[in-house]
Amino acid sequence: MKTKISGVELRRIAMPLVAPFRTSFGVETSRDVLLVRVVTADHEGWAECGAMSEPRYSSEYVACAQHVLRKFLIPALPKDGLDVHAVGRVLQPFTGHRMAKSALETAVLDAQLRSADESFGSYLGAARDRVPCGVSVGIMDSVPELLDAVERYIAEGYVRIKLKIEPGWDFGPVRAVRERFGDDLLLQVDANAAYTLSDARHLAGLDDFGLQLIEQPLANDDMVQHAELAKLLRTPICLDESIKSAADAAAAISLGACSVINIKPGRVGGYLEARRIHDLARAHGVPVWCGGMLETGIGRAANVALAALPGFTLPGDTSGSGRYFATDITEPFVLSDGHLEVPTGPGLGIEPLPDVLNEVTTSSEWVAM
Repeated sequence: MKTKISGVELRRIAMPLVAPFRTSFGVETSRDVLLVRVVTADHEGWAECGAMSEPRYSSEYVACAQHVLRKFLIPALPKDGLDVHAVGRVLQPFTGHRMAKSALETAVLDAQLRSADESFGSYLGAARDRVPCGVSVGIMDSVPELLDAVERYIAEGYVRIKLKIEPGWDFGPVRAVRERFGDDLLLQVDANAAYTLSDARHLAGLDDFGLQLIEQPLANDDMVQHAELAKLLRTPICLDESIKSAADAAAAISLGACSVINIKPGRVGGYLEARRIHDLARAHGVPVWCGGMLETGIGRAANVALAALPGFTLPGDTSGSGRYFATDITEPFVLSDGHLEVPTGPGLGIEPLPDVLNEVTTSSEWVAM
């Protein structure tokens, strides 16, 4: 079914975080979020761009994504309408900018599914009506502060804890969490590319803590060295920033660079490519899980639907809304017994709350087709 678009709104919103979130890239205290709203004759579709305010996690950043959408990507869409599967083909001539492309494709898909009265989960192939949730815990000022945070998240029901690590903040925090909460806690670490292969012996020491995985220990453009590191560790290596497409996933699996993959739809160019990576990994017996980019309810709704696919066998970073925001722009996602419900309404199954959205909006522009 073709969707004829009359125009696209690019809306920036400012979302304060309930607490600073620190990784090896830096500290975030608020989210500058770009929302994309595609308007058709009958419906509108929403999406959230995963880009951050600065080009640290990836080369993309919010202002850049807005610019490339306005100047190149939106004008490239055909005026007589398109099916969501055509979006990737239309945008393919433009190199990179996967997060911007993902936002546009997702908004088109949301509008199309609303017209068809079909949910995101149904369309993607969800196999569950709720998904188990983990939580990502940032780098703290002290180990006691970290232990208090982990204790709070466990009390809230999160079934897996992920600790951000970097040189100087790795063994002490991991050991303290394992000693306080025991061997049964599902625990993993995320280095965000903070180490090099010369740290292999040091990283091998993490094998003693029974971790589910170590995520992206080395540079995002170095699969060969990840493959070398994998030979030296018992702890499974999970790739995040290194995987930008199904082709990257195939290369990583072939090289032995990882045995787990974190799928972030924005990073790989959208939910259709995310599903391709899921299918490839599942065919090779490689478990996947859904990563997060501190999304509002718009992005979280789509991520929860994706995480319900059968190959997502590990809890993802699909935390409840309250993990990051005191007030979300949609009805909040609330953890129940460590799980979030997969929305079942048409499209994303969730919409922004107009009053809240207006309060947090910092700018809006309309791009007519």
